[in-house]
Amino acid sequence: LLYITLASILWGTSGIFVDRLAPYGITSLQMTFIRGLVSFACMGIFVLISDRSIVKTNYKEVLLFIGSGLSFFLTASCYYQAMQLTSVSTAVVLMYTAPIFVMLYSVTFLNEKLSLVKLIAVTGMLVGCALTSGIIGGFKINAVGIAIGFLSGITYAAYNIITKIEMKKGINPIKANLYCFLFSIFAGMAVSNPAGIIDCISINPPVVISLCVGMGIFACILPYFLYTIALREVPAGTASSMGILEPMAATVLSVLILGEKLSVYQVAGMVLILGSVFLLSREKQ
Repeated sequence: LLYITLASILWGTSGIFVDRLAPYGITSLQMTFIRGLVSFACMGIFVLISDRSIVKTNYKEVLLFIGSGLSFFLTASCYYQAMQLTSVSTAVVLMYTAPIFVMLYSVTFLNEKLSLVKLIAVTGMLVGCALTSGIIGGFKINAVGIAIGFLSGITYAAYNIITKIEMKKGINPIKANLYCFLFSIFAGMAVSNPAGIIDCISINPPVVISLCVGMGIFACILPYFLYTIALREVPAGTASSMGILEPMAATVLSVLILGEKLSVYQVAGMVLILGSVFLLSREKQ
């Protein structure tokens, strides 16, 4: 439980790195590319030292890895952009609507039953999003930022669905993540203008490089390993329920470190959304 808590806090530091890197001109697409590159390098070294046979794959697995890599890249890019257009707390909660989208997909295409709990969860999410985004409450909103935030939730849902398929097929989790990072790098090379990162780094090399490496290690690789270790002892259902600690951690850090301010409406909306996600995770146990 301690490992999951620490992992959630580390994942919640993404907003701090985004806030510190943005002034140097690094875009959300480039941040995602950097995060994938650092994560792939770290995990690649680990695989080379521990078990090189993990890298063996086939074309069926590669198709899944391409899907997970693209959805991973889109999720992080939209998430980081939403942070800059709205706020860290709003962006992280909108991304965490993903379990609701997974549930809607399962009900629509996989013939899962729409239970009362699921219906309550969807209703809670809709009202919560209206409160968090400003639709209810009458305060100024950034419509583009809110839309991109929802898109991060949709792509995160796609990532979760693909990952579940990979696990059902018995694919090694380390292998799945290694190739996910690899294909996210390919996506970043195509659309993020990696060469432009060099100009941004040249502004203040020690600081920018430290932030880039820190984002990959502290906001991705390290929490991943802590969470994986925790899953050896903690039931998957319990771990899933504790997933709501990440948006809570991100919100607290954004208020304490970045000085963000939350309205009563936003707090109520976040509680509704996170409560809806918690309901869904508990029902699956």
